[in-house]
Amino acid sequence: MTVRLPLFPLNSVLFPGLVLPLNVFEERYRAMMRDLLKTPEEEARRFAVVAIRDGHEVAQSAPGMPDPTALPDRGPAAGFGPDPVKAFHGVGCVADAATIRERADGTFEVLATGTTRVRLLSVDASGPFLTAELEELPDEPGEEAGALAEGVLRAFRQYQKRLAGARERSLSTTADLPDQPSVVSYLVAAAMMLDTPTKQRLLQSADTASRLRDELKLLRTETSIIRTLPSLPASDLTRGPTSLN
Repeated sequence: MTVRLPLFPLNSVLFPGLVLPLNVFEERYRAMMRDLLKTPEEEARRFAVVAIRDGHEVAQSAPGMPDPTALPDRGPAAGFGPDPVKAFHGVGCVADAATIRERADGTFEVLATGTTRVRLLSVDASGPFLTAELEELPDEPGEEAGALAEGVLRAFRQYQKRLAGARERSLSTTADLPDQPSVVSYLVAAAMMLDTPTKQRLLQSADTASRLRDELKLLRTETSIIRTLPSLPASDLTRGPTSLN
Protein backbone atom coordinates (compact mmCIF):
# COMPACT_ATOMS: atom_id res chain seq x y z
CA MET A 1 0.00 0.00 0.00
CA THR A 2 1.37 3.42 -0.96
CA VAL A 3 0.51 6.86 0.37
CA ARG A 4 1.56 10.44 -0.43
CA LEU A 5 2.39 12.63 2.56
CA PRO A 6 4.27 15.84 3.42
CA LEU A 7 7.92 15.05 4.15
CA PHE A 8 9.83 16.40 7.15
CA PRO A 9 13.56 15.51 7.06
CA LEU A 10 15.43 15.55 10.39
CA ASN A 11 18.91 14.80 11.68
CA SER A 12 17.38 12.08 13.86
CA VAL A 13 15.36 8.88 13.57
CA LEU A 14 11.70 8.66 14.62
CA PHE A 15 10.34 5.29 15.79
CA PRO A 16 6.70 4.16 16.00
CA GLY A 17 5.17 5.00 19.36
CA LEU A 18 7.71 7.71 20.20
CA VAL A 19 6.78 11.35 20.79
CA LEU A 20 8.31 14.02 18.54
CA PRO A 21 8.27 17.69 19.68
CA LEU A 22 9.07 20.20 16.92
CA ASN A 23 9.79 23.93 16.87
CA VAL A 24 8.89 24.87 13.28
CA PHE A 25 10.33 28.14 11.99
CA GLU A 26 11.48 27.63 8.37
CA GLU A 27 8.96 28.82 5.79
CA ARG A 28 8.78 25.48 3.94
CA TYR A 29 7.80 23.66 7.12
CA ARG A 30 5.52 26.47 8.28
CA ALA A 31 3.70 26.06 4.96
CA MET A 32 3.44 22.34 5.70
CA MET A 33 1.86 23.01 9.09
CA ARG A 34 -0.58 25.54 7.65
CA ASP A 35 -1.63 22.89 5.13
CA LEU A 36 -2.00 20.23 7.84
CA LEU A 37 -4.23 22.59 9.84
CA LYS A 38 -6.72 22.46 6.96
CA THR A 39 -7.33 18.80 7.86
CA PRO A 40 -10.42 18.45 10.08
CA GLU A 41 -9.59 17.86 13.75
CA GLU A 42 -11.32 14.48 13.74
CA GLU A 43 -8.92 13.25 11.04
CA ALA A 44 -5.23 12.36 11.49
CA ARG A 45 -2.81 15.14 10.54
CA ARG A 46 -0.04 13.00 9.16
CA PHE A 47 3.39 13.69 7.73
CA ALA A 48 6.44 11.50 7.20
CA VAL A 49 9.76 11.89 9.00
CA VAL A 50 12.98 10.66 7.37
CA ALA A 51 16.53 10.88 8.68
CA ILE A 52 18.93 12.95 6.62
CA ARG A 53 21.78 11.01 5.04
CA ASP A 54 23.48 13.90 3.27
CA GLY A 55 22.30 17.48 3.80
CA HIS A 56 21.25 20.02 6.40
CA GLU A 57 18.14 20.05 8.57
CA VAL A 58 18.06 23.85 8.50
CA ALA A 59 18.78 25.59 5.20
CA GLN A 60 21.38 28.35 5.02
CA SER A 61 19.59 31.67 5.41
CA ALA A 62 22.46 34.08 4.76
CA PRO A 63 25.66 34.26 2.67
CA GLY A 64 28.39 32.11 4.19
CA MET A 65 31.65 30.25 3.73
CA PRO A 66 33.57 29.69 1.60
CA ASP A 67 32.00 32.41 -0.58
CA PRO A 68 30.56 35.18 1.62
CA THR A 69 28.70 36.63 -1.38
CA ALA A 70 26.98 33.40 -2.44
CA LEU A 71 23.20 33.50 -2.18
CA PRO A 72 21.59 30.98 0.15
CA ASP A 73 19.66 28.05 -1.26
CA ARG A 74 15.89 28.52 -1.34
CA GLY A 75 12.84 26.35 -1.81
CA PRO A 76 11.43 23.11 -0.37
CA ALA A 77 14.53 21.07 -1.21
CA ALA A 78 17.08 23.63 0.06
CA GLY A 79 20.13 21.92 1.51
CA PHE A 80 19.34 18.52 0.00
CA GLY A 81 20.95 18.77 -3.45
CA PRO A 82 19.44 18.39 -6.95
CA ASP A 83 17.94 14.95 -6.19
CA PRO A 84 16.50 15.09 -2.65
CA VAL A 85 15.62 11.39 -2.46
CA LYS A 86 19.35 10.59 -2.42
CA ALA A 87 19.84 12.86 0.60
CA PHE A 88 17.54 10.82 2.83
CA HIS A 89 17.59 7.35 4.33
CA GLY A 90 15.21 4.98 2.58
CA VAL A 91 12.99 4.08 5.54
CA GLY A 92 11.19 6.58 7.74
CA CYS A 93 8.19 6.84 10.03
CA VAL A 94 4.77 8.44 9.71
CA ALA A 95 4.05 11.04 12.39
CA ASP A 96 0.56 11.94 13.62
CA ALA A 97 0.43 15.55 14.82
CA ALA A 98 -1.76 15.67 17.91
CA THR A 99 -0.96 19.35 18.49
CA ILE A 100 -0.14 22.08 15.98
CA ARG A 101 -0.09 25.49 17.65
CA GLU A 102 0.75 28.64 15.69
CA ARG A 103 2.56 31.35 17.62
CA ALA A 104 2.07 35.09 17.15
CA ASP A 105 5.26 35.31 15.05
CA GLY A 106 4.04 32.68 12.56
CA THR A 107 6.21 29.84 13.86
CA PHE A 108 4.66 26.61 15.13
CA GLU A 109 4.90 24.38 18.16
CA VAL A 110 4.13 20.80 17.15
CA LEU A 111 3.75 17.60 19.14
CA ALA A 112 3.52 14.43 17.05
CA THR A 113 3.78 10.69 17.62
CA GLY A 114 5.41 8.10 15.35
CA THR A 115 2.93 5.54 14.01
CA THR A 116 3.97 3.41 11.03
CA ARG A 117 7.25 2.63 9.26
CA VAL A 118 7.36 3.60 5.58
CA ARG A 119 9.74 3.13 2.67
CA LEU A 120 10.62 6.25 0.68
CA LEU A 121 9.82 5.72 -3.02
CA SER A 122 10.05 9.24 -4.48
CA VAL A 123 10.22 12.89 -3.45
CA ASP A 124 8.32 15.79 -5.04
CA ALA A 125 9.80 19.28 -4.63
CA SER A 126 7.37 21.11 -6.93
CA GLY A 127 5.22 22.61 -4.17
CA PRO A 128 5.88 24.89 -1.20
CA PHE A 129 7.13 21.91 0.85
CA LEU A 130 8.43 18.42 0.11
CA THR A 131 5.97 15.58 -0.38
CA ALA A 132 6.79 11.91 -0.83
CA GLU A 133 5.35 8.72 -2.23
CA LEU A 134 5.68 6.13 0.53
CA GLU A 135 5.11 2.42 0.95
CA GLU A 136 3.82 1.30 4.33
CA LEU A 137 5.95 -1.46 5.87
CA PRO A 138 4.37 -4.28 7.90
CA ASP A 139 5.55 -4.96 11.45
CA GLU A 140 6.25 -8.69 11.40
CA PRO A 141 7.11 -10.30 14.76
CA GLY A 142 9.71 -12.80 13.51
CA GLU A 143 10.80 -15.90 15.41
CA GLU A 144 11.15 -15.90 19.22
CA ALA A 145 10.26 -12.22 19.54
CA GLY A 146 8.72 -12.71 22.99
CA ALA A 147 11.75 -14.42 24.50
CA LEU A 148 14.08 -11.91 22.88
CA ALA A 149 12.05 -9.00 24.31
CA GLU A 150 12.50 -10.39 27.82
CA GLY A 151 16.26 -10.63 27.30
CA VAL A 152 16.43 -7.11 25.88
CA LEU A 153 14.50 -5.69 28.84
CA ARG A 154 16.91 -7.32 31.30
CA ALA A 155 19.91 -6.00 29.37
CA PHE A 156 18.30 -2.58 29.04
CA ARG A 157 17.83 -2.29 32.81
CA GLN A 158 21.52 -3.05 33.33
CA TYR A 159 22.40 -0.48 30.66
CA GLN A 160 20.25 2.13 32.43
CA LYS A 161 21.83 1.41 35.79
CA ARG A 162 25.32 1.78 34.36
CA LEU A 163 24.37 5.06 32.71
CA ALA A 164 22.73 6.44 35.83
CA GLY A 165 25.72 5.61 37.99
CA ALA A 166 26.17 3.41 41.03
CA ARG A 167 24.88 6.07 43.46
CA GLU A 168 21.77 7.00 41.45
CA ARG A 169 18.51 5.20 40.92
CA SER A 170 17.79 3.44 37.64
CA LEU A 171 16.07 5.71 35.13
CA SER A 172 13.12 3.34 34.78
CA THR A 173 11.51 0.71 36.93
CA THR A 174 10.03 -2.59 35.83
CA ALA A 175 6.55 -1.05 35.92
CA ASP A 176 7.64 1.67 33.48
CA LEU A 177 8.64 -0.73 30.72
CA PRO A 178 6.28 -2.45 28.27
CA ASP A 179 6.27 -6.15 27.48
CA GLN A 180 4.92 -6.17 23.89
CA PRO A 181 7.93 -7.17 21.74
CA SER A 182 7.46 -4.56 18.99
CA VAL A 183 6.97 -1.77 21.55
CA VAL A 184 10.03 -2.92 23.48
CA SER A 185 12.11 -2.93 20.29
CA TYR A 186 11.19 0.64 19.39
CA LEU A 187 11.48 2.03 22.94
CA VAL A 188 14.96 0.58 23.41
CA ALA A 189 16.08 1.71 19.94
CA ALA A 190 15.00 5.27 20.71
CA ALA A 191 16.37 5.34 24.28
CA MET A 192 19.87 4.02 23.66
CA MET A 193 22.68 6.49 23.10
CA LEU A 194 23.47 5.52 19.51
CA ASP A 195 24.47 7.41 16.39
CA THR A 196 21.94 8.06 13.62
CA PRO A 197 23.18 5.31 11.23
CA THR A 198 22.81 2.69 13.98
CA LYS A 199 19.33 3.90 14.92
CA GLN A 200 18.42 3.90 11.24
CA ARG A 201 19.61 0.30 10.96
CA LEU A 202 17.31 -0.66 13.83
CA LEU A 203 14.37 1.12 12.23
CA GLN A 204 14.96 -0.78 8.99
CA SER A 205 15.16 -4.23 10.60
CA ALA A 206 13.25 -6.89 8.69
CA ASP A 207 11.13 -7.79 11.73
CA THR A 208 10.82 -7.28 15.48
CA ALA A 209 12.91 -10.32 16.36
CA SER A 210 15.80 -9.14 14.15
CA ARG A 211 15.67 -5.71 15.77
CA LEU A 212 15.68 -7.22 19.27
CA ARG A 213 18.67 -9.49 18.45
CA ASP A 214 20.61 -6.48 17.21
CA GLU A 215 19.66 -4.47 20.30
CA LEU A 216 20.74 -7.27 22.64
CA LYS A 217 24.22 -7.23 21.10
CA LEU A 218 24.37 -3.43 21.24
CA LEU A 219 23.22 -3.30 24.86
CA ARG A 220 25.83 -5.82 25.97
CA THR A 221 28.57 -3.96 24.09
CA GLU A 222 27.52 -0.50 25.31
CA THR A 223 27.12 -1.67 28.92
CA SER A 224 30.60 -3.18 28.82
CA ILE A 225 32.03 0.08 27.50
CA ILE A 226 30.27 2.15 30.18
CA ARG A 227 31.56 -0.23 32.86
CA THR A 228 35.14 0.62 31.82
CA LEU A 229 34.40 4.35 31.54
CA PRO A 230 32.66 5.19 34.84
CA SER A 231 33.08 8.92 34.32
CA LEU A 232 30.40 9.02 31.63
CA PRO A 233 27.60 11.44 32.67
CA ALA A 234 24.15 10.12 33.49
CA SER A 235 21.59 10.76 30.76
CA ASP A 236 17.83 11.07 30.86
CA LEU A 237 16.61 8.32 28.53
CA THR A 238 12.98 9.35 28.72
CA ARG A 239 13.41 12.69 26.99
CA GLY A 240 14.98 13.60 23.67
CA PRO A 241 16.14 17.01 22.48
CA THR A 242 13.60 19.14 20.64
CA SER A 243 14.47 19.47 16.96
CA LEU A 244 15.52 22.97 15.92
CA ASN A 245 12.93 22.71 13.17
